[in-house]
Amino acid sequence: MAGPVSVAGAPVVLPAIRKITIADLFEVLAKGWEDFEAKPTLVPMIIVVYTAASLVAFAAYSDYDMLPLVFPIVSGGVLLGPFATIAMAEVSRRRAYGLDYAQMRGYDFIHSPAINDIVLLGGMMVALFFFWLTVAMTIFGLTIGDPWNSLATPARNIGDFVDVLFGSAAGWALIIVGNGIGLAFAVAALLLSAISFPLLLDRNCGVGVAVSTSIHACIANPVPMAAWGLIVAGALVIGALPALAGLVVVMPVLGHATWHLYRKLVGA
Repeated sequence: MAGPVSVAGAPVVLPAIRKITIADLFEVLAKGWEDFEAKPTLVPMIIVVYTAASLVAFAAYSDYDMLPLVFPIVSGGVLLGPFATIAMAEVSRRRAYGLDYAQMRGYDFIHSPAINDIVLLGGMMVALFFFWLTVAMTIFGLTIGDPWNSLATPARNIGDFVDVLFGSAAGWALIIVGNGIGLAFAVAALLLSAISFPLLLDRNCGVGVAVSTSIHACIANPVPMAAWGLIVAGALVIGALPALAGLVVVMPVLGHATWHLYRKLVGA
């Protein structure tokens, strides 16, 4: 149960939060798959995923200076996932309430009464994403970027980059420190947005209440929510392996599942 908290200086009562189990996570994934089958979103996701993939690939191969950004951009998708898949959460919401979803278009969520707060929260997640990119490039600059000329053969192309990454102390420092800090960003994103977007769609409660509820839900269910974060990250990695092709299915299913996770945690 969530108690009174202060949001923007005013005390508010957050929605009651339920305890969930690992088994509930598999249930929400199954329901997410059912929603995806009911209204597949393959064409929009193909456009989004492959446009992004093409831009990243072009940047990496046309300019070595962009290569270090490839992994941070791809891994940073975890930060933007809940915002990027909000249209899927809206489909699931309509199905749950027996509303029309068959004729729904991908952008219909913009008619939500909470659209201003959704955009504000989405902007926060985008800002967190770009902050992550800045931090990642700073770590790169202090390691493989070799500001102190400590590497015998600094990386100048893709082959050199791979050799230095796995064959030098600076490269392993980049891997260890970068992944450690990246994990901290992922945890922050989970706390802020685990159920914030579907809560805004459903209750139009304001960004402060939505984020506070999401944080309290994670704190009240540390093991299941940590497992959920790992499931999301693992699914995105698996989906990204075959030239990002799997993301066309993985991202919509996770977007639908997020709605059902919200319903498990907060209820009807």
